[in-house]
Amino acid sequence: MMILPTGTQYDISHGALTAVVTEVGATLRSLSHHGREVLWTYGADERPRGFAGATLAPWPNRVRDGAYRFDGVTHHLPVNEPGFRTAIHGLLFDVPWRLTRRSDEALTLSAVVYPQVGWTGTLRVEQTFALDDEGLRVSFTATNAGDSPLPFGYGAHPLFQFPDVGRVVLSLPFARQLRVDDRLLPVEIADLDPSFDFREARAIGELSFDTAFTEPLGPWQVRAEGPDHAVTVWADEAFGWVQLYTRPERGALAIEPMTCGPDAFNDGPTHDGLLRLEPGESASGTWGVRLS
Repeated sequence: MMILPTGTQYDISHGALTAVVTEVGATLRSLSHHGREVLWTYGADERPRGFAGATLAPWPNRVRDGAYRFDGVTHHLPVNEPGFRTAIHGLLFDVPWRLTRRSDEALTLSAVVYPQVGWTGTLRVEQTFALDDEGLRVSFTATNAGDSPLPFGYGAHPLFQFPDVGRVVLSLPFARQLRVDDRLLPVEIADLDPSFDFREARAIGELSFDTAFTEPLGPWQVRAEGPDHAVTVWADEAFGWVQLYTRPERGALAIEPMTCGPDAFNDGPTHDGLLRLEPGESASGTWGVRLS
């Protein structure tokens, strides 16, 4: 029997909603509403397209030079983004996750980050994907299962397809943005540049995003409305950041909830968002998608 590139494909459904989550990476590979696929995705027999739909832990986004210092010790992670000399999107996006619970409408997957190059602890991550009348709900719990403290951050990478991102009307009620250098690494958290101010909904136009925003104004939610459908990504108080990314061909928009900003493992403007998990301590959060 052929083994698929992303392992077993787990499907769930509720009413007009269906979703597919893969064994490898606990990746949200498909989300459809009344049979209409809303994700920029790939087939079950294909390799993943970048980080589309991936789970990002124990850090989202980038770590500068793959290096960080924690409790006085410097660690060196493998650099998997050589063009920018960074370690990007954690250690769980390409490993198998174990199915622990499943029903028609929900499933739970778990994985462990064991000690390895650049990472000395043991971290257990559990993630539940569920569909209900409100849409998709994704909840994670990360537990330090080792005997020493660990740094931790989490993010998700849903990538939504639109015929033309420029025509998408975006509502982005966040007060500040992260200014970055030419390696997309933090320089400062600053007031919004007028071109990136979507506190009042308007069309994206020619603007391109690879940009992180913080300080949500009220409930954390980002709405993107195209000619044929709209998506609203929401998150609870565990998430202080969102990263937006437009595909070069202008056919997809990533709306990435994150518990911390880029390069939070290192001292700098985003470091305050990094979580420290003592042995036995857990962190959790929930994000989701509403479709219309």
